[in-house]
Amino acid sequence: MRQRDRQSQLGLLPRMEARPLKNGGFTYRYHPFNGKPINLGRDKGAAIQQVLDMSNKSTDEGQFSRLWRLYQERPDFKRLAESTKNQYRDNWKELEKVFARGVVAATKPKDIARYLRVHRASAPVVANREVALLSNLFNLAVELGDIDRNPCKEVRRNPEESRDRLVETQEFDPFVAWALQQGPSNVVLVSMAQFAALTGNRRAEFLKLHWPQVDDQIIRLQRAKQRGKKSKRELVGVSSALQEVLDRMKALEGYSPMGAVFRAPRTGNPYTEAGFKAMWQRLMKKALDAKVIAERFTFHDLRGHYTTYFKLKFGELPELHADPKTTAGVYERSREVRRQSL
Repeated sequence: MRQRDRQSQLGLLPRMEARPLKNGGFTYRYHPFNGKPINLGRDKGAAIQQVLDMSNKSTDEGQFSRLWRLYQERPDFKRLAESTKNQYRDNWKELEKVFARGVVAATKPKDIARYLRVHRASAPVVANREVALLSNLFNLAVELGDIDRNPCKEVRRNPEESRDRLVETQEFDPFVAWALQQGPSNVVLVSMAQFAALTGNRRAEFLKLHWPQVDDQIIRLQRAKQRGKKSKRELVGVSSALQEVLDRMKALEGYSPMGAVFRAPRTGNPYTEAGFKAMWQRLMKKALDAKVIAERFTFHDLRGHYTTYFKLKFGELPELHADPKTTAGVYERSREVRRQSL
């Protein structure tokens, strides 16, 4: 089979042919083994779908499900933090409902826009994250020669506003005091919340913290979301408030000098990410029902609590992120600005 021009063949399945028309556009044909060519019409997406149907869908060639499978095998994906991989897997569960058997070469910017504005209208910010993964899959398709451009780059994302929920001290302290009375599991959860509020660390950075990483003056952590030469260790000084949290963890049954700092009471092992999220949501609901807090806050909001109160106390922002602008724009949530008069 002779290809008329390279661009017209992009995204076609094996044994498909694009034939240019005199008045512009293409008509598509399929060349079966030992058979006459089969006309498939002028619509590229419909032509590809016809070929898939003829093969009884025995292959996912040309579909997003194939790209997702290949993407997970790429070195770039394997280098990601486990939490990021899990997030991408969650994103794919939603994308899969719409795009799994979709034809990559036939997907247009309007299809991406419809997903953002219509299909996922109830979760616009999460939809942005899902389309970011979809864009990665399109980039892979470009590298493979299936398409010549990424249609996601032509679609405006849903508007986003930085989260501004500030967990203030007069709200957080009563919550901690209440949660410490709610049983051993909640003692561990709220101690982790205090750790986040006092150090500003992401949960992924200390979920599996072990006692050999802790001494009387320093806690040694690995900063998340950084790899290779950009990776940083964080040496967090132990304040009197943080020492109180650590002493509480040592006092719990099952303490081992080589074990996990924040351990599940039943197993003595660190919480899994999924297990932690479920228990945290239950604790939040219980606190709301008991009117201990008036408004729900996320665990990640405690990073904003740390940043805001750090600046209030020391007059500068902490070094939390590779880009200081992110710390200032996302995590600093002051309601007041203090400055001197002339």
